[in-house]
Amino acid sequence: MKKILFAFVAAAVVLTAFQKVEGLPEGARCVVPEFLHAGDTIALIAPSYFTADSNVFRAAEVLRGWGFEPLIGPNACNQLLDRYAGTVSERVADFMWAVREPSIKAIICIRGGYGTIQMIDSIPAAELTANPKWLVGYSDISTLHGMETCAGVASIHGTMATSIGKNNGEDVSSVLLREMLTGTIPIYKLPAHPCNIAGEASGTLVGGNICTFAPNLGTAADATACDGIILFIEEVGESLHNIDRQLNMLLNSGIMERCKGVILGEFTESDPDLGYESAEQMLVSYFSKYGIPVCCGFPAGHDEPNLPLMMGAEVNLKVKKGGATVSFSTPGHHKRHTTPLGPSTFKQPED
Repeated sequence: MKKILFAFVAAAVVLTAFQKVEGLPEGARCVVPEFLHAGDTIALIAPSYFTADSNVFRAAEVLRGWGFEPLIGPNACNQLLDRYAGTVSERVADFMWAVREPSIKAIICIRGGYGTIQMIDSIPAAELTANPKWLVGYSDISTLHGMETCAGVASIHGTMATSIGKNNGEDVSSVLLREMLTGTIPIYKLPAHPCNIAGEASGTLVGGNICTFAPNLGTAADATACDGIILFIEEVGESLHNIDRQLNMLLNSGIMERCKGVILGEFTESDPDLGYESAEQMLVSYFSKYGIPVCCGFPAGHDEPNLPLMMGAEVNLKVKKGGATVSFSTPGHHKRHTTPLGPSTFKQPED
């Protein structure tokens, strides 16, 4: 446990409390699926790229060790064109199988890559609404998060099966994912970041990987069309040119009429360009015009740690001079405090 806490602190974020959740308040946009219990079944599916069978089996072993019953999708270990985990129809079939099967209580995607945008027109939103269950993933899975939010179901932007298996489920990203799946929701406190914009806001958390969700504008996966949103953005391996292009797609769609705040995650392997030293600096130059809070440096995305966020749920964002707090509105909770951690142990963000 000490190793987990130290890893957590090194990521420049403190988990100060937990909330045990029964569901979101009446009138909230999204239904929170039932939280998991020992013995529940978790489906492992691959909606995007494939990975080696051994990675899938290792993740299944870890989930079994957590007390769950893993069930691997029929097409999850397929390989097509050295990239995809099967054809579009096979990937859709696995996803809908996991959605429709009553015994399955959660769906953890095996990895990202590319391909979920090909599935949008084949996934009936009404079936997602009728079968609310946890969907877990990030990167290309942002499309499916958008579909779940539009269908009125909360989901989890978090680490996937490949990473869970690789880390034996012992890294902080996996540990906190397990906590969230079983109903313990974190309150995140982050240190100050030089690009932060102070303020407070609450809204529906939407977004994810910007090069995945921005092209979904106008589709059934476009959660940015919701009113009163808090926008979450992360990216990997993209130039500032392309991140700028994707952001302007969103701005030109009128997103800022609905956006109440922004959380910027990890921007991995995005080099300085366009006169900016970082993606955060560039993005904040746009958002600063709107008088909304912006939290920078949230440890979620394509780096470690990749801490879980509840997409489609109401998130509360508070950004002050000394740091930021990210929490979720949940009734009927009790708190379980962690050990206080000193500020001297933080990895400070670069200027």
